[in-house]
Amino acid sequence: MRSLKTMRYAICNETFDVWEHPRVCDTVAALGYTGLEVAPFTLAPLITDVTAARRSEVRRQAEAAGLQVIGLHWLLAKTTGFQLTSPDAAVRKKTGEYLADLARCAAELGGDILVLGSPVQRNIPDGHTREQAEDFALDALSHCLSALTETGVKLCLEPLTLKETNFLNTAAEAVRIIRRLGHPNVKLHLDVKAMTAEAVPAPDVIRANADHTYHFHANDPTDPPRYGPGFGTYDLRPDLAALKQTGYAGWVSVEVFAYTPDPETIARTAIESLRASA
Repeated sequence: MRSLKTMRYAICNETFDVWEHPRVCDTVAALGYTGLEVAPFTLAPLITDVTAARRSEVRRQAEAAGLQVIGLHWLLAKTTGFQLTSPDAAVRKKTGEYLADLARCAAELGGDILVLGSPVQRNIPDGHTREQAEDFALDALSHCLSALTETGVKLCLEPLTLKETNFLNTAAEAVRIIRRLGHPNVKLHLDVKAMTAEAVPAPDVIRANADHTYHFHANDPTDPPRYGPGFGTYDLRPDLAALKQTGYAGWVSVEVFAYTPDPETIARTAIESLRASA
C-alpha cells in the first residue's frame, strides 16, 4: 500500500490563467508537485488544433522541469457541438470520437487520464428520462473505447452536484455506467466538492467505490465551494485517510474554481495543506 506521504501531487494548469507553460511547470515543480493536469482549452480551442509538434513541446517542457503531464480534464469546456446525452446519434458519435482525440492527445503528452466532467454537455435533454440519457451516454462513450484500448488512457467519469448538472450526480450512478460499459479503461473520478453533496460522508464514498477509483481531485467545499485545500474549514484528513485505507495509489490533484489571491499562493497553500492533512 502506498503511503499518502509519498503520494504524487498534481495541480490543474488553468489555475495559472495566462502564464506561459514553461513558467507554470517551473513554479509547480519548485513547490513540490510532480504532476500537471491540463485543461484542453489552455492549449487551443479544440484538441485537434494542437499540432504534434506543440504536443511534443508541452511534454518536453514539463519533463524538463521534473513534471509529468498526467492527463486532461474540462474535456468539453468552451466547445460547441458536443453532447454526451444528445438524442441525435450523429452528435453522440461526434462527441465520442472527440473523446478519442482527447485520449490520443493525453497519451502524447505523457499522461493516462481523462476526467469527464463537462456538466453542460451531459445534462438530460428536455423531454427525455434519466434512463434514456444514460443509454445516450453509453452510446456516445462507445465511440472512444477503441482509442482507450490503443493508448492505455483511462476515461474517468466524474460525478458532479445537482447545482452543476442533472445527470451523473453520484458515484453509484457513475459506477453503474462503468459496469454497463464493461471496459477496463473506464474508471471513476472522485472530487471532494462533489462527494460532500452525497447522502453519506465523503470517506464512505471513497471506501465504497475504491475498486473503480482511478483519480482524485482535492479542493475545499466550504460554501462557496470554490477554493483549494487550506483556504476553507474543510478537514481533508478523513478523506485522505480513507484513500490510504483503500490502497489508493493514484494522483491527488488540486482543482480550484476561484483564482484569488494569486496562482502561486493557491498552489503553495494547497500542497502544504495536503501534506499536513496526510
